[in-house]
Amino acid sequence: MSRLNTQSDALRRRHVTNYMTNKNLLLILLAIGLALVYVVWFSDWFKPKTVKISHTTRNLHTNRRESELPNLIFGVNPPVRFTELKVVPLAVFETNKAAVPVWHLVSDSNSAPVKTFYYGQFIGGMRPAIKGIHAEPLETNVRYRLFVTAGRIKGQHDFELK
Repeated sequence: MSRLNTQSDALRRRHVTNYMTNKNLLLILLAIGLALVYVVWFSDWFKPKTVKISHTTRNLHTNRRESELPNLIFGVNPPVRFTELKVVPLAVFETNKAAVPVWHLVSDSNSAPVKTFYYGQFIGGMRPAIKGIHAEPLETNVRYRLFVTAGRIKGQHDFELK
């Protein structure tokens, strides 16, 4: 009889050990699953990087003629090193994705980190996409779209001069 008790005790222990191992494995897998859900839903690890762009117009010269347009100033958050910057008329872009930009700069190497810039401004480390072509004057009451690329970070902003 003692041999039966020893065998049944060994089976019970093995069953309890197996149960605890399975329970621990299940808890570990649940913890990993919850961590993955948190990372995907509540972190920025898998979201594409973007840049926020704003604009404002200012009359910076007091002795300016009334026919001249005010300066268009763009703000970028966070400050970035641009690899490409272009402005296209929005109506033309919506019908033709390969629209000719009115201002197009590219960077071959390192551009300077930029937080604000003017339309048509020379930005350190960047050059016109086509040699000798500079920013064209903007027209009033025409919507434009600014495209910004800084490595893998992309952004766009629509604006209009009134």
